[in-house]
Amino acid sequence: MSHHIADPVVHREHWREPDDDQLRLECGVCGVWGAPENEASSIVALGLHALQHRGQEACGIASVHNSESFFTERHMGLVGEAFGNADLTNRLPGCAAVGHTRYSTAGGSFLRNVQPMFADLDQGGIAIAHNGNLTNFKHIHAQLVSEGAIFQSTSDSEAILHLIARSRKAKIVERFIDALGRIEGGFALVAQTRFKMIGARDPLGIRPLVLGKLGEAWVLASETCALDTMGATFIRDVEHGEVVVIDEEGLTSIKPFAAQAARPCLFEYVYFARPDSIVNGRSVYEVRKEMGRRLAQEFQIEADIVVPVPDSGVPAALGYAQAAGIPFEMGIIRSHYLGRTFIQPSQASRQKGVRMKHSPNKAVLEGKRVVLIDDSIVRGTTSLKLVRAVRAAGATEVHLRSASPQILYPDFYGIDMPERSQLMAATHSMEEMRAILEVDSLGFLSIDGLYEATGAGPRDNTAPQFTDHYFTGEYPTRLLDREAEEGGREMRGKKVSILTVNA
Repeated sequence: MSHHIADPVVHREHWREPDDDQLRLECGVCGVWGAPENEASSIVALGLHALQHRGQEACGIASVHNSESFFTERHMGLVGEAFGNADLTNRLPGCAAVGHTRYSTAGGSFLRNVQPMFADLDQGGIAIAHNGNLTNFKHIHAQLVSEGAIFQSTSDSEAILHLIARSRKAKIVERFIDALGRIEGGFALVAQTRFKMIGARDPLGIRPLVLGKLGEAWVLASETCALDTMGATFIRDVEHGEVVVIDEEGLTSIKPFAAQAARPCLFEYVYFARPDSIVNGRSVYEVRKEMGRRLAQEFQIEADIVVPVPDSGVPAALGYAQAAGIPFEMGIIRSHYLGRTFIQPSQASRQKGVRMKHSPNKAVLEGKRVVLIDDSIVRGTTSLKLVRAVRAAGATEVHLRSASPQILYPDFYGIDMPERSQLMAATHSMEEMRAILEVDSLGFLSIDGLYEATGAGPRDNTAPQFTDHYFTGEYPTRLLDREAEEGGREMRGKKVSILTVNA
């Protein structure tokens, strides 16, 4: 009797409501080494709470006690619900811990996929928290399974553990680096062994990772806002392609890969990073304001008020209003206390729930010519709802402006993004989009304007300073899984969804 091994990967795009127009980053990671006795897990929980915007479906913490015992907890739900109790130091004791907060994959919203992932190796236990996406996961998975590996999850993060376990190198750090040499894509990793904490960033620095100190303790996190919440001091970014090893002797920096120019993800500035974070040395808040200023320079129009789409559109709208000399007003009020709309029992109830998230402020909007500022436009479904709501509140004109360029291509490095056929700008002309969105005018920030807002621009077309494929179609690495799937698509002569797993 033959047995078929089920394909471990799931649709690249997560399940979402048909009118869900949000981009989502998959994960946030955090680690602490050398904290006061039994306080590491509580400190990590604070960091994860600050990183909650990077993943809201599940979370986990793994701690090490007396360099001997690992304690792990993984939960579905928010960080505060899982790790908000005072007894955390008893449940997860130790001076070192790593944590993870996750936005789950379609078909993958199971506890077995929640991180940190833990394994017992011949040199002792190791827990790994991973942010990003491996673009050669299917290739690695097939090879590992053919060699007898047994996977317990559908996450590409587990493949890293298998690669470490199967490495022939002598020491755990060497095994870790050996495994990194076999994976491709965008990743930031924080790993904890009995005696060391290890942090790593992909060779291009697509996914972020920062280093800090809290007293004598070392801290690793996806963003500086986590350091601030923990009370830690920012030391520096972990560099692209760098591996940092923290133990009793301090911090060791290793750069095991061939030197490449850094290309961090541009969408960290546009949308994902929290406004109070510092990314690559620049304040996210100030960059977003500058995006708004440049948007105003590129698209001058007569209007009465500038209104942001809250919350992510607020800094850009402030910058636009200042540069254009038009009053800034909160013409849309967002509710922060609404539950997930998909738990409502009917489609009609879900639609009402979506409308309740953003309420037009009629006293501000009535009789006004409005410039509506959003951070980006994906499918356009949310934008159309907001435009109609603003008009229903009495606005006489609505001019929609996006503080980023047109999103034309999907992502494969850890962003949940629709397929190209569902991206509005990829399938419609500017005039078609304007008509569909029912606006008087429509404008997107130019790619050079976005680059210049970060302080890096204009874009160097021969050697781009950022990862920006979602705007340009120029992917910074090869996409082995996608290429294999495209080849299979041609052979089959029919349309097949591109598959991958996001960490």
